[in-house]
Amino acid sequence: MSITVTVMYPNTPGSNFDLDYYLTKHKELVGKTMGSSITSMKVIKGLGTPDPEASAPFQIMAIIEFESLEALHIAMTEHSAEVMGDIPNFTDIKPIVQFSENLN
Repeated sequence: MSITVTVMYPNTPGSNFDLDYYLTKHKELVGKTMGSSITSMKVIKGLGTPDPEASAPFQIMAIIEFESLEALHIAMTEHSAEVMGDIPNFTDIKPIVQFSENLN
């Protein structure tokens, strides 16, 4: 069974997020360190909600698929300190991370 890791950066007023750094350096770091275990990765930017007056709850979300829970655990054990340590280089937001089982 494949596993999806969703990394969500809340749309916090007054926060800083360097999207260029994230897309050119952080995403590359994730691919370089965990790439052999990743089956797909995409980054999406929040635009809004069904309520046109409301802001998107998340600025950026990364959706990363791993071939298995075991592959995810190995990648996290080996590389999470380096990947998580890079976060202050592009944002002051604490990300919300969720692991999910893909059902189809």
